[in-house]
Amino acid sequence: MKNVHPFLLSVLSGLLLFAAWPVSPLTFLIFVAFIPLLWLERQGGRRFFGWVYIAMLTWNVAATWWVWNATGPGAIGAFLANSLLMCLPWLGFRVVRRRMGDTIGYTSLIVFWLSFEYLHLQNWGLSWPWLTLGNVFAARTGWIQWYEYTGTSGGGLWVLVVNVLVFLLVWDWVQKRRVVFRLVWWILGLIILPPAVSAVLGEETTKTVYRNLGGSNVVIVQPNIDPYDKIMTGSFDAQLHRLIRISDSTIDSNTVLVVWPETALYNEHGFDEAHLRQNYFLNPLWDFLHRHPHVNLLTGIESFRVFPYKHSSTAMKIPDTDKFLESYNAATVMDSSGPVAFYHKSRLVPGAESLPPYLHFMVPLFEKFGGTEEGYTGQAERTPLTTTDRRYVIAPAVCYESIYGEFMSRYVHNGADVLAVITNDGWWGDTPGYRQHESYARLRAIETRRWVIRAANTGVSCIIDPSGNILDSRPWYTEAAIRQVIPTESNQTFYVRFGDLLSKIMLVLTALFPGWLIVTFVKTRAGRG
Repeated sequence: MKNVHPFLLSVLSGLLLFAAWPVSPLTFLIFVAFIPLLWLERQGGRRFFGWVYIAMLTWNVAATWWVWNATGPGAIGAFLANSLLMCLPWLGFRVVRRRMGDTIGYTSLIVFWLSFEYLHLQNWGLSWPWLTLGNVFAARTGWIQWYEYTGTSGGGLWVLVVNVLVFLLVWDWVQKRRVVFRLVWWILGLIILPPAVSAVLGEETTKTVYRNLGGSNVVIVQPNIDPYDKIMTGSFDAQLHRLIRISDSTIDSNTVLVVWPETALYNEHGFDEAHLRQNYFLNPLWDFLHRHPHVNLLTGIESFRVFPYKHSSTAMKIPDTDKFLESYNAATVMDSSGPVAFYHKSRLVPGAESLPPYLHFMVPLFEKFGGTEEGYTGQAERTPLTTTDRRYVIAPAVCYESIYGEFMSRYVHNGADVLAVITNDGWWGDTPGYRQHESYARLRAIETRRWVIRAANTGVSCIIDPSGNILDSRPWYTEAAIRQVIPTESNQTFYVRFGDLLSKIMLVLTALFPGWLIVTFVKTRAGRG
């Protein structure tokens, strides 16, 4: 690599990260993807930040280019901002290694990166953790059954440690023409041991998750309604009848739950949650539920509530009144008597569904698919939705919320016995986006050891077992339905009980580094004096 231009090395790193990403079969490339950047850092130079930014931008654009199909301004903002944020751990690593040596320096890269990822998973307004390192193994669930202990941060740790050790092995060979066999054995052990542990855990899980497959079933509906047609005036009645027709043709006497996708109930103005039962346009829905009194419906809905005061910062004053309105991208459980409970999507898509106050000047640049000028209002609590017969206690994930591991685990901590992902990936078209999204739900199944019900408007809808295996999947852009027995689970994994403990340890270590650097600097100055 000595004679390779830094620009080519930075692009190479970005392309290796992209080539390893789901749904590519070249996952193993992730274990060498950061080596070009580590090489550039070791060579020094004032342009290191620029080369890292190019690598991160290459990765972001190549792996998530499909975001452009939903919103051009949002995509550009995500590419530029996310790439910039990803540079921060590298800059911190560079400072620490130059002042404190290789051992602490390379440790700091791991600590800083995992801390950054954890902070990026929080609800801070511009959260876009699609490229969390541990997500890279979403299509290789046989390697990562131990995510029930670590979550995706364990996968990130695995990737970073192997990259650093392989780099040190290569650097030593290039500089000194020697092979450090101690590093070789460490690398081989780290490559072999995690999948071996995973195989044992996977076998144990398989023995238990299929022990009770009798009894009630769930119906998942994939209506295949073009998301751009959904917003057309006058189309709601036809779309509702399609959902009912598919459901009617699939339900049997053992069906207790029907699941429709995100915003299955949508009109131009939204539905008032306080008066759903009285809404004339929903009469066919109530007729459907009366015909099936033993069935609950979990569905996405575009809804709102009216308050006599400003209930939240996103509430919008209704013109010529003293009242305020909150809009929601929501999920609700219904029975023949009406709505049972609501959930309001919490992790809102930056730009398309919300913007933090410090970016409100950019509102005109963003396309708002089904949103409002003020944005949606989210829900703070992780309260599961329970069917009226208490057969299922559901952890709802609307749209892309299923990419947030600890977020979803809190539902299970609060009693959820099944996960439900209701989404509309049709905005992205036939791209890697919906396939990546589906694969990430497999990680949530392993972390929580829960069955996952996935209802996607245009696909792909499927069932995922607690080992992360995809069952009974339906193809993309096809009208379809699934009827499947879904067992419930009550045990809580280590990850559910304690959350992302590994990342929290990394945050503590990150907080210690500034003090460590100051002490080192003072000692150095004192020694010189």
